[in-house]
Amino acid sequence: MLRHCRFTLARDGQQAIAAALADRPDLILMDVQMPVLDGLTATRRLRADARTARIPIIVITALAMPDDRTRCLEAGATSYLSKPVNLRELARHVAEALARPVPS
Repeated sequence: MLRHCRFTLARDGQQAIAAALADRPDLILMDVQMPVLDGLTATRRLRADARTARIPIIVITALAMPDDRTRCLEAGATSYLSKPVNLRELARHVAEALARPVPS
């Protein structure tokens, strides 16, 4: 069970990258359909930067076709959830992502 969480809100993918670089979060929840820079591009850029490459990213999206899941994982997402999100499932994904060893 998570006891302490601090959240940072980003309104678009560009802000998400800037926030991740500034705050170095333990976990990122990333939407796919965002203005300025979409979530998949933001995820790829975070994975390409050594400072953020190991942060777990859970993609949450309204895109729910099988190919959408594959595209998200190929972009570097740790896991994928389609909307509407079941809160128990989200909590399970968060716990699993935080429990995984950080890949080298």
